Amino acid sequence: MTTRSSATPVYRAHPAFARIWAASMRRCQPRSIKEHRAALVRGLEGVVLEVGCGSGSMFPYYGAAVTRVIAVEPEPYLRGEAERAALDAPVPVEVRAGVAEALPLEADSVDAAVCSLVLCSVPDQVAALAEIARVLKPGGELRYYEHVAEPDGTVSRRAQEWLDRTGLWAKAGGGCRVSRQTGEAIRAAGFTVEHEQTQTFGPPLVVPVRRHLLGTARLSA
Repeated sequence: MTTRSSATPVYRAHPAFARIWAASMRRCQPRSIKEHRAALVRGLEGVVLEVGCGSGSMFPYYGAAVTRVIAVEPEPYLRGEAERAALDAPVPVEVRAGVAEALPLEADSVDAAVCSLVLCSVPDQVAALAEIARVLKPGGELRYYEHVAEPDGTVSRRAQEWLDRTGLWAKAGGGCRVSRQTGEAIRAAGFTVEHEQTQTFGPPLVVPVRRHLLGTARLSA
């Protein structure tokens, strides 16, 4: 069992970004994004943790085999939106305040965890993944849909690293970092990747977050 640090991280709010994000989720989700969200949670069973649930845009995609979703969200505005979305969800959803680095759950308490476009913006990705491992039951699943860095040595990768060094993208995008190698971080956290697809959106240098991973990893028993 992984233990949690006694120090609770301080969350820095992003109220303007939260409102823009919620509006975009309501009005302009491309069909491909909806398909990826559906694929992300297909076949899940039991109690599911959703980390950084945002405005609750994932809630409609959970299937009947999911007995409960515990949705953790630190941003007050988005959490309020998620609470309203939970009322219409096809499965029971409990929305809780909390940060990924200090999840408000007991160890070994959930069957699966879902991360959808959230591991880019957590302040401490290593701590967040350690917390997910802590609350998952042995052999539990991590489902993830995350944008990741471009390949090493490319102009696009250097541009991403520059954006992250300046902090410009993070300031505008709710803490998002575009050069994170999230797939590697998941493996380093003790997960075994069972399935992973790479999706790209838009041309290099035009879309800073064009490469996405859609994957399933399992925590070693």
